[in-house]
Amino acid sequence: MSAVQFDVPAVVPADPTANTSDILVERVKATPSLALFAVPDGGGWRDITAAEFHREVVALAKGFAASGIQPGDKVAFLARTTYDWTLVDFALFFAGAVMVPVYETSSPSQINWILTDSGAVAMIVESSVHTDRVAEIRSEVPLLREVWTMQTGDLDTLRSRGSEVTDEEIERRRSLANADDIATLIYTSGSTGRPKGCVLTHKNFVELSRNSAEALSEVVQQPGAATLLFLPLAHVFARFISILNIHGGVKTGHEPDTTKLLAGLGSFKPTYLLAVPRVFEKVYNSAEQKAEAGGKGKIFRAAAAVAVEHSRRLQDGEKIPLTMKIKFALFDRLVYSKLRTAMGGRVAHAVSGSAPLGSRLGHFFHSLGVQILEGYGLTETTAPATVNLATKSKIGTVGPALPGVGVRLADDGEIEVRGVNVFKEYWRNPEATAAAFDDGWFRTGDIGSFDSEGYLTITGRKKEIIVTAGGKNVAPAVLEDPIRANPIVGQVVVVGDQKPFIGALVTLDREMLPTWMSNNGLSADMPMSQVIVHPKVLAEVQSAVDRANKSVSRAESIRKFVILDTEWTEASGHLTPKMSIKRNVILSDFAADIDELYQANVSTTNISLGN
Repeated sequence: MSAVQFDVPAVVPADPTANTSDILVERVKATPSLALFAVPDGGGWRDITAAEFHREVVALAKGFAASGIQPGDKVAFLARTTYDWTLVDFALFFAGAVMVPVYETSSPSQINWILTDSGAVAMIVESSVHTDRVAEIRSEVPLLREVWTMQTGDLDTLRSRGSEVTDEEIERRRSLANADDIATLIYTSGSTGRPKGCVLTHKNFVELSRNSAEALSEVVQQPGAATLLFLPLAHVFARFISILNIHGGVKTGHEPDTTKLLAGLGSFKPTYLLAVPRVFEKVYNSAEQKAEAGGKGKIFRAAAAVAVEHSRRLQDGEKIPLTMKIKFALFDRLVYSKLRTAMGGRVAHAVSGSAPLGSRLGHFFHSLGVQILEGYGLTETTAPATVNLATKSKIGTVGPALPGVGVRLADDGEIEVRGVNVFKEYWRNPEATAAAFDDGWFRTGDIGSFDSEGYLTITGRKKEIIVTAGGKNVAPAVLEDPIRANPIVGQVVVVGDQKPFIGALVTLDREMLPTWMSNNGLSADMPMSQVIVHPKVLAEVQSAVDRANKSVSRAESIRKFVILDTEWTEASGHLTPKMSIKRNVILSDFAADIDELYQANVSTTNISLGN
């Protein structure tokens, strides 16, 4: 056993008879008239109480029962992040069925694999576009009996069909499953090959929700707590939070269109956010470029520098000089307060996961009055295994283990997890299941380190460690994350395995680029073939590379980069639905660009003299 291990005992006793539907039943008993959801209504929001939600859930569950869905049946679901997502989720729990979520952006071949592998007998989709995708592969999935389309009113049809089903039958069905039974089958995003189905149990959701609510009580158990969900609910992160919110009594709204997110935050006024680092980067970069366009770029950058330093000193227990206090108060009025208002004015916390945030952004938002609680987990750990606490957060770490969870480091630094959150097995894949466990501990594939209090820091993916020709081990994420924070950088992949030095492939952020170009005296309409070689653009990316290089040794630093005239997207096959890079696919598809990086002598390339 590893010497580096932290086990946090559960704070809520386990209940072997409980299942996920009990979370809603308990909430309705405790606070039937509490607004549990809000849905768009004209220019505002209409509340839906716990009791109303429960009635809608039971009515839809009756429809599933009347349509021949049996307890234990797999039902696939493909839709955007809306109120109906969680309604369908709980209706399937109440009907005794097992949901198999499918990403809304999935291709016909991906849908085919999930339907075939899971053995789904029915599928619910949001729109006719999705129905058409399923129709393409319908003949290849003979087990699929029904496809219901929400946009054409099929949920209403189901509700009316279930009018003869009794409350007693739904109560019988929802009570069948116990803690160890399968609650859902979630397929991994497939960044390292064909997606595997993770069997998550009712215990995973129930015990993790009950214990997480205590650990994060300042976030999810406060009067008036509210959040606006915009991440895909097909992903375990948002799905778990939606269930945790019901347990904690948090009002949940939904905004499936992220281009309307700021307007949604302004009207909904959440108290906490669930986001990935790219969202915080976009908020910061948009504010910076807007300030630049208004001739106030210098003020914004000064305010950001003070914000980061002020927060860092507070975290480290250092004294805040009087001059900094004065500057901070001034910038709070001029800059920070406006950003707070843009986010709705009530956001006090944000939970961030899926990729490293970076301490600069963490400190910046902390000074805005938004404490970003960075956490860590995978589909196999029902989302969070560790998370920073509102009572004690260390920016740059992903926090301590949650109650009911143990985390340890193997001899090679790999993070291993056990506890109430760890999945049961990979669906119909005993070989992969056996390979994923080490004496009952789940092998995450990530490398990390602990501080003396058990706060975990992620240093990279085990499979992604680059070994240069000189034998130097390099974790790409340490270099990639700071570069990706630059406003004009879209994505970056560090390369150099068995090569003489470290290089990088860079793509540009097409959304941010026009504003940046205008702010820097360049035509926003310049062809991309000219943009990627323009000296000002090269210098901007070089400055981002220089910043990243400061955190590593010379042997680990990026010596050369190339900007590609392309975008890596989910549609292009280079990103997963949660916007993680598919490294192996990129290394294969852009092998020629990588080879070219190593053709010319490095001394003639774009290395900063200051590096």
